[in-house]
Amino acid sequence: MGHALTGFMNLTDRLRFVFGPATRLDTDAPVVHKHDDFEQASDEDLSHFVVETDSDGHHYGVRREDLEKQG
Repeated sequence: MGHALTGFMNLTDRLRFVFGPATRLDTDAPVVHKHDDFEQASDEDLSHFVVETDSDGHHYGVRREDLEKQG
């Protein structure tokens, strides 16, 4: 196991040399959403779904139009 760990550590050292150190961002900073065309299209696609929960606590998505047909 020690040989595998040493090999992994050597690999990460080489990757750090090539790509630079890992970026450490401010974890307290708020997430900034860009609201680009892709995100707007995704929001539009997801707006057609409702999240339902069954008796076992499992969550799943249901199309709004299918709920309207049942109701």
